[in-house]
Amino acid sequence: MNLKIAIGQYYPAESKIHKLDPRAKLLGLAIFMVMIFSAMNFLGYFAAGIGLLVVIIKSQVPFKFMLKGLRAIIFIIIFTVLMNMFFVPGENVIFELGFLRVTMEGLFAAGRMGSRLVLLIIASSILTLTTSPIELTDGLEYVLKPFKRIGVPAHEIAMMMTIALRFIPTLMEETDRIMKAQISRGADFDTGGVVKKAKAVIPLLVPLFISAFRRADELALAMEARCYRGDENRTRMKELAFLRRDYIFVGVLTMFLMVGLGARVL
Repeated sequence: MNLKIAIGQYYPAESKIHKLDPRAKLLGLAIFMVMIFSAMNFLGYFAAGIGLLVVIIKSQVPFKFMLKGLRAIIFIIIFTVLMNMFFVPGENVIFELGFLRVTMEGLFAAGRMGSRLVLLIIASSILTLTTSPIELTDGLEYVLKPFKRIGVPAHEIAMMMTIALRFIPTLMEETDRIMKAQISRGADFDTGGVVKKAKAVIPLLVPLFISAFRRADELALAMEARCYRGDENRTRMKELAFLRRDYIFVGVLTMFLMVGLGARVL
């Protein structure tokens, strides 16, 4: 298992989080997103982080694996934090150099956005790490099922989203393999300026796209060979069922959300 990225990978274990219904985990992720975006101070983010830590411990997924999964988006987090730090207007100026100005309001905005991104990525990683691709597809399809009445292809959308998540670690491993092969042939990806590094990436993208299209074509042929017809008369080996533990999980998250929204109103 590639430890450099967590989103899209499944970590097999016999934990309580793994045994939850995928619909409960999807609903829990949606509630958690509302919680962190409705939080107005760092106390709310701290509480959300503590709750997330409890879920990680219960899931039996190594915490080091979660932290290493953030490496893939560390540049996005740093860029977002810097943009909010320097370009959010405010009255309490801390530092000023030319057109760059750091204010107290900008620091708070940078901290909020950075905390939100980290919590969102970890929560999304927990969902994919504790839910198999088949369960995730069935859960997404059930959530999108009401939209079928207006012509939305719920099964196809769920299948595409699941395949996209599943191919993230595969493409990362393919990128690493191609990069090592080109380095062994004399390619240089580390030295030089930004323009030179960007030009060096072009020979990497061409074989990566070819490999991605080849994998997609092989997957389509395999699905056709197995007479896959989407949602038509499809049965499941394991039917989804909301159990007592799922109601408790969603109920506890909903209670925390209500407390947070109540505190914000008051």
